[in-house]
Amino acid sequence: MRKKGLLVLALVLLVAALAGCAPNTDPITSESTGFWNQYFIYPLSWLIAYFADLTGENFGLGIIIVTVIIRLVLLPLNIKQLRSSRAMQEVQPELKELQKKYSSKDANTQQKLQQETMQLFQRHGVNPLAGCLPIIVQMPILLAFYQAISRTEAIKEHNFLWVQLGAPDPYFILPIVAGLATFLQQKLMMAGNTAMAANPQMTMMLYIMPVMITVFALFLPSALALYWVVGNIFMVAQTLLINKPMMSKNKAQADSKK
Repeated sequence: MRKKGLLVLALVLLVAALAGCAPNTDPITSESTGFWNQYFIYPLSWLIAYFADLTGENFGLGIIIVTVIIRLVLLPLNIKQLRSSRAMQEVQPELKELQKKYSSKDANTQQKLQQETMQLFQRHGVNPLAGCLPIIVQMPILLAFYQAISRTEAIKEHNFLWVQLGAPDPYFILPIVAGLATFLQQKLMMAGNTAMAANPQMTMMLYIMPVMITVFALFLPSALALYWVVGNIFMVAQTLLINKPMMSKNKAQADSKK
């Protein structure tokens, strides 16, 4: 949980840097050189423009479609994350017993605790780092998305609904919706997971992350806020679809043990 908290903090710091730390502000084109430009920023810019052309030069719809595609690509990682969190919940009783057994703080005892904890995770197929993978993958995507928007004139100057995609939302609607969707998505992930709900760090992040996303979205381009809104709404739907059968399975298992 501590490692995940550090990764979330790293994501927050990255988002904070987006407001003014783009290393290159030159327009992005097929002629742009450099690994980052050629394999991250330009492909995103091209994809948004491609789907915008298909929808009548609507770059807002292009961003929505690309966001959904990104979420679909990340879907296996997110499913793995949810399953890992459920598996982690199932091993909590045994994990607490190990912690009680090796409660001494000396180095040898703590080493034995780590060894038996890893063996416990292996027996139950728990990967403690599975929950970190989606966050790690999203960090470069988020940075590339920001630069694709800020370095593509057509996207930056396009008006979609009530916003200009390259400027902050003047009515604060997208930032507020992004924060609410982030809160709802995290709340759903914790639903029925007593291990996560009982963890002070996770409870703290439940409230801090939505506030952070809202504050950053107030100052960053509306296109990025739109990416957050669509991505988090997709995650809410995904979490509901995945959590329901998992929770039903857990309930059936609990009932069978009675």
